Amino acid sequence: MALSPSAQKIQNLLIEQGYHLTVIEHAESTRTAQEAADRAGCTLGQITKSLIFRGKDSGKPILVLTSGANRVNEKRITEYAGEPILRADADFVRAVTGFAIGGVPPLGHVERMETYLDEDLLQYATIWAAAGTPNAIFELTPAQLQSMTGGKTVGVK
Repeated sequence: MALSPSAQKIQNLLIEQGYHLTVIEHAESTRTAQEAADRAGCTLGQITKSLIFRGKDSGKPILVLTSGANRVNEKRITEYAGEPILRADADFVRAVTGFAIGGVPPLGHVERMETYLDEDLLQYATIWAAAGTPNAIFELTPAQLQSMTGGKTVGVK
């Protein structure tokens, strides 16, 4: 089955960057972490949520890649970012990533952004991330996620 244009963009980018990973696009939603876990047949903790924040002073985009089982402690992210942060709205997310909320992948964004990687993802042999649409995901290792994003591994909860 052919991938949608956004999912194909991520598949092509993965290949171009040397990752032999496969984007899977489902008929059902993978928008929420629980839906993604159900489709992937994995635990909620193995889902990588891509959360976009905005620096309150700088306006810079900040990407937090967190385990689907965790709730991000925004005070901790504020400390890492060195400024207060705000939750990004849908328009900001699309402008800086090129993707809609619910399908934001960990790579391929319009803008380069400061990235933080949840240390809890490291406990898993494999994890799953969004692949450009609210129905597309791909499986990877935590080491691959760190490599492709350059994210700083931190405690986020």
